[in-house]
Amino acid sequence: MYLTVELQMWLTFAVIFFSIVFYSLEYFSIEITALGSLLSLMLIFVGLPSSSEAAGLVTLDDLLAGFANPALLSVLALLIIGQGLFQTDALDSPAQFITRMAKKYKYVAFIGVYLSAAIISAFINNTPVVVMFLPIMTVVASNLRLSSSKVLMPLSFISILGGMTTIIGSSTNLLVAETARKAGVLDLHFFDFTAIGAMVAGIGSIYALLIMPRILKNRKSMADQMSQTTGKQFIAQIPLGEDSSLVGKKAVAGMFPDLKDMTVRLVQRGDTPHLPPFDNITLQSGDTVVVAATRQALTTALKGGHNVTRSAEETDASESTPMTDFTLAEVIVPPASRMIGQTIEQSSLRSKTNCIVLGIQRRSRMPRMALNDIRLEAGDVLLVGGARDDVEALRINRDLLLIELSSTDVPQRRYAPRAIWIFLATAFAAASGLLPIATAALGGAFFMIVGKCLNIRQAVRALDSRIYMLVGASLASAVALQKTGGASFVARSVVNAMDGQPGWVILSGLFLLIAILTNILSNNATAVLFSPIAISIANQTGLPVEPFIVCVILAANCSFATPIGYQTNLLVMGPGHYRFADFLVAGIPLMIIIWLSFTFIAPWYYGI
Repeated sequence: MYLTVELQMWLTFAVIFFSIVFYSLEYFSIEITALGSLLSLMLIFVGLPSSSEAAGLVTLDDLLAGFANPALLSVLALLIIGQGLFQTDALDSPAQFITRMAKKYKYVAFIGVYLSAAIISAFINNTPVVVMFLPIMTVVASNLRLSSSKVLMPLSFISILGGMTTIIGSSTNLLVAETARKAGVLDLHFFDFTAIGAMVAGIGSIYALLIMPRILKNRKSMADQMSQTTGKQFIAQIPLGEDSSLVGKKAVAGMFPDLKDMTVRLVQRGDTPHLPPFDNITLQSGDTVVVAATRQALTTALKGGHNVTRSAEETDASESTPMTDFTLAEVIVPPASRMIGQTIEQSSLRSKTNCIVLGIQRRSRMPRMALNDIRLEAGDVLLVGGARDDVEALRINRDLLLIELSSTDVPQRRYAPRAIWIFLATAFAAASGLLPIATAALGGAFFMIVGKCLNIRQAVRALDSRIYMLVGASLASAVALQKTGGASFVARSVVNAMDGQPGWVILSGLFLLIAILTNILSNNATAVLFSPIAISIANQTGLPVEPFIVCVILAANCSFATPIGYQTNLLVMGPGHYRFADFLVAGIPLMIIIWLSFTFIAPWYYGI
């Protein structure tokens, strides 16, 4: 039996259907489902015997071309750029400002950020807009103890809605407008559909801002869950050198405001310990401040330039040999450890492992003494820091047990200005059209790595295998659907079914069809496919062409229901730890809202 083109088309429909089902149910990982989908298509078009007209219709190169797609490479490169900003803490200042605003006016602050993203997206491509706001919103969510899954998908959807309102808001808008212009039926100008686009997008924004965050589940990676602060505190100490920013600081009501989120338990000045309430105490060079703080607070102190180390000598040593990266991890002192009963200095931990101890967590009691006077006990948890390779080497240490997935990198703020300039140059090149987005993004990723804003390991970690496999396999399905005539078959069937219906019904049905297919094909492919169909329907029915062209533009931008619908969805998928089903649950209602809004507004607006 030989496969005909029609049979190949129906088998392609089956592959797409079952792929979406398995993506949603998550019986298998996204990577496995995507690989199975790709293998099925290979068997249909390359492996099984085909008729003469079907043979070679879809080649192996066609099916694998998606893995070299410029949009996919752009997304992966932009994820590396975002990781570079994160590793250098480059956007900490705006993130802290938004955090302070959010603590006072929670919803107002977030809505302000989202509306800013929407307005900017109307005038430049929304992909660099999301790249700009993504690391900021991730830090803000972390500061507010919110799951990033609550804030990142709304950011993507709001930017897409903003891009609906002008002719340059997205590449889809330009494609449709150019098709209409070449057909000689309509010459759309910059703001021709801004009014109706803003009305439809405004209604959708209400859902995205107020309802969607309540629908989205808290999503965290296993590493996040393991490394997240639990509220338990470590005993740590901060030796004050002559250049320390804490020298000269006075206690206010028994507290030191500069040591935020830390409880000062002791100020050791020479041989004299000063205990709370620290009345009339002014910190001096040579003091050692003993604090109780969570891991997050200690990490913040390290980022802020405070030397959370065991002694002034150790501080000097660490400053004389600066590390290109600094990793924090937690280790447990096991019952059989030779370190039990010893102080940290007596254990010679640094000379043996090249790691320093930043804090001790004891479950039974918190001793009120300097860190280097505490004798270790079984069950103590040590917060250690060092180069990534040295921390990883603790896995084979017989006296310590490294807690899996507790390792996190401390941002290298000295590279923050460099990272910001690279980011701004990338965003400008992409937004202005000076370079294609793929070229600008790959260049930005290259300079982030060469500029030491992040290392190769951190760059590779930023890449998401789910995105790579999902996009590659989905583009293979889209190519197969187009070349076998499946997409045209669906379009013709729906248009024929609506033959003879009132103009507003045809317009509404066309919008819904395009909105569904744009989440399966790409938005640009859907726009190219339906632009001539929309023009043909308008000519056949005698209705104005503009409503149908605007219908294609707005509907093709309804890429909310799947992560493959638009680049910005892919950008937030990894950092937000989203699953395929999350986009279905949150995106389908928004797609329906936009469809219904257009159905009611368009006939009134265009007088149909």
